[in-house]
This record gives sequence, C-alpha cells and structure tokens, in this order.
Amino acid sequence: MSEAREDRVLERIDAFRKRRPRLLDTVITLAHGAGGKSSAALTDAVFLEAFRNPELEQLGDAAVLALPSGERLAFSTDSYVVQPLRFPGGSIGNLAVHGTVNDLAVSGARPQWLSAAFVIEEGFEIGRLQQFVSDMRESAAAAGVQIVTGDTKVVGRGAADGLYISTAGVGLIPAGRRLSADLVRPGDRIIVSGTIGEHGMAVMLARGELAIEADIDSDTAPVNGLVEAMLAAAPDTRWMRDATRGGVGTVANELAQTAGVAVILDEATLPILPQVLGACDMLGIDPLYVANEGKFIAVVPPEQTDAALAALRAHRLGASAAVIGEILSDPQGIVALRTAFGGSRIVDMLVGDPLPRIC
Repeated sequence: MSEAREDRVLERIDAFRKRRPRLLDTVITLAHGAGGKSSAALTDAVFLEAFRNPELEQLGDAAVLALPSGERLAFSTDSYVVQPLRFPGGSIGNLAVHGTVNDLAVSGARPQWLSAAFVIEEGFEIGRLQQFVSDMRESAAAAGVQIVTGDTKVVGRGAADGLYISTAGVGLIPAGRRLSADLVRPGDRIIVSGTIGEHGMAVMLARGELAIEADIDSDTAPVNGLVEAMLAAAPDTRWMRDATRGGVGTVANELAQTAGVAVILDEATLPILPQVLGACDMLGIDPLYVANEGKFIAVVPPEQTDAALAALRAHRLGASAAVIGEILSDPQGIVALRTAFGGSRIVDMLVGDPLPRIC
C-alpha cells in the first residue's frame, strides 16, 4: 500500500472513530444500559436531544453547578438494578451509596447529602429490605454523608425484580479545584487506584449460572477519602473517573475521545488479582472491560506522579495503586494497550457489556 493511500485510509478510520454512535435500534436492549457504544447512541439521540444544555453536554459523572454566591457544587444521580441483590463483598444497598458518593468524589466534590428512592416488588420480605437499608446506613456513615430525603414505590409481582434503588447526591467543590478532560496534556501519567475487575466478576459468579468457583469479593467502597488524599499530594491532577460499567477500557476511551489524545496503557502494570484474571480467562472476558465499584482512574502531571502514587498506597483502599499508562498526542481518540509480548493492540469501546446487570 502506498504511503498516500495508507494516509487516506488512516484519515477515514480516524474520522469514523470520532463520530458519535448513531441510534439505529427501534427497541431498548440490554446493551443500551451497559455504558458502551449503544449507551452513547441512546444518550445522544434521546436524552441529550430532549434536555440539551451546557451542563448536561459535559456527560460527566456529576454536573458541576455554580451557585449565585460563587460556590460550586456537584450533583449526581444513579439507579441500581443488580442481581443478585447480595453478593460476596456487598449488596445493592452498599452500591446505592458508594456509586453516588464516588461519582461526586471523582468530579472533585466532597460528598455531603444523598437522596434514596426505592421501587419494591409486592411480596418482597420486609426483613430483607431492612438488611439492605442497614447496609446503606453503614455505607453512608463510612463515607461521611447523610441520606436526607427519599421516596418509596411498590409495584406488582414480577414488575421490579425484587428491589431497585435510585440515589442522588450533592457535594461541595473546594475553591480553586478543577478536574476536566480539557486539562489533560501529552506526557501526563494514568493511575488506577487499585486492582481491577473484582466487582463484575464477584457478581457474575454469585449468580451461580457458571460452574466456576473463585474467592472473589466485590471491591465496592467509597473512594472520597482516597480521592482527597491523592489531591492533597497531587493538586494539579487533571481528570478522574470511577471505572464502573465498561471498566477501565471504556473509561479510557471516553477520555481519549473527549480530550482528543491517545491513551496508551501498559498490560504489564495493570493490577489484576490472579483469581480475577483466571476467571476472566475461563469466560473469555477481557478484565479491562469488567466493572469496578471502588476504583478510579486519574490523570496526573508527570512531576506529581510519585507523590500521587505514594498518597494512594498509604491509604487502605489504595495499596495496589499503579501507574498503568501515559497520554500521547497521537493518534487522537485512540486507546492502545502495550502487551507483555512487546506488541500493541487497540482497546475499543464495546457496543454492550459482557456482564449485564452488575450495578
């Protein structure tokens, strides 16, 4: 292939990758809730089209809003539909608190208050409901937040899969703190706060549909304390995101496309527990796409990388933190993985999620 022809092909590939996915489906599928290309297409065509405004178009984990007083707050909301409702290491109650707290924290806010709304199926045991509410109370206390308002709805048998929980949260952003993809620069380092893939695999194995046994607990936890420790050590941190649905691979793609940079990951430095890696291998699943509920990705300037890493590793939730890659200027919008064999491969955003209903 001539050099000119190769350049034209690469330009077409680049232009295609920069296009937002188009919604071609006529009905909702599980892929639309998985955080990948189908989710992006649904969000663009339905929700952004209807509600378009500058805050919503940022598509962050939380909206950052300026108050008339000059203070800024972060506002986030999420719903939890996991099955089973209790799994090794946590429950839907833990997730409902941790998920919203973490969305606020990686937006740069200090979480303060949550709301909680429950959709309960007729026939659900009140004793079980009390257990999940107790999990929420304990998780909120550990994260230093209060649940200050809520709502309850009951639906007919078979209409809610037992229990759904939605939470919204508000946090205050300290003066002078800003995290944004437009701050990311070539040469910056990519840090993950700990081992990846535990939550998705713990939930998948807990369903009992696979003849696989492994000692894997969900990593569900509030990361606001961990975030504050890192930001104190690395105040010029550029950007953060918690790697939930779609895992590290999806988050890295969102960063590459939003910031217009290349994200280069190193397979050799990815922290993955052996039992998680083994289970993923048996199921043919890439751990880069497996959800986490107590881990985040951060981009930090090179001169503050060591300080950030030391602060994370000094915290009980960050002992396995690692530098997993770097930011390059080209090829824009691309995520690549340097393999242990010395080669590289593209890490694309999936259409759906290999592990549905994990949060």
